[in-house]
Amino acid sequence: MGEIVLIRHGETTWSASGRHTSVTDLELTENGVSQAKALAPLLAGREFTAVWSSPRKRALITADLAGLAVGAVIPDLAEWGYGDYEGRTSEEIEADNPGWSLWTDGGKGPGGESAAEVAARLDRAIAEAEPLLEHGDVAFIAHGHSLRVAAARWLGRPARDGREFKIDTASIAALGYEHERRAITLWNLTAAAVNGE
Repeated sequence: MGEIVLIRHGETTWSASGRHTSVTDLELTENGVSQAKALAPLLAGREFTAVWSSPRKRALITADLAGLAVGAVIPDLAEWGYGDYEGRTSEEIEADNPGWSLWTDGGKGPGGESAAEVAARLDRAIAEAEPLLEHGDVAFIAHGHSLRVAAARWLGRPARDGREFKIDTASIAALGYEHERRAITLWNLTAAAVNGE
């Protein structure tokens, strides 16, 4: 059986500064470009039957730089909709809304999504990908929060449990099976970690 390979996009100016980025379509930083290129050797041994990307430029560029040909742009892989919190850091949001957590309180205002709404999107993507795993791996090139929700949902856990899975920019994770049960088979692998940086 193949695996669903989760690939987080390379660094942007907003990811580097901790600003919530969903619909804002940012380019990769110079470091992000290097990170994305460094993914290629980490992915080289995989047989992809499908390569799916979020519609955002940062995901599509990461795929290209990592040597992956995107076969489909999947809106369900887009980042969590932050609404009024777009472009703000957690610290800034908490200053106005003490005790706020994305994982329990979600986004705010127009375009803001709840954890349940994000889970429903990722559930659809997983349901479409899982039958393809008989033929090889399926890549999801996407974003930090959405990929963390995918991991939680793969394990049958609520979206809010994604908060337990830290994922760096330009990292790889894999959702697969152990003894025919769903399992996380790889998590947060980066070229820097492989190279001992």
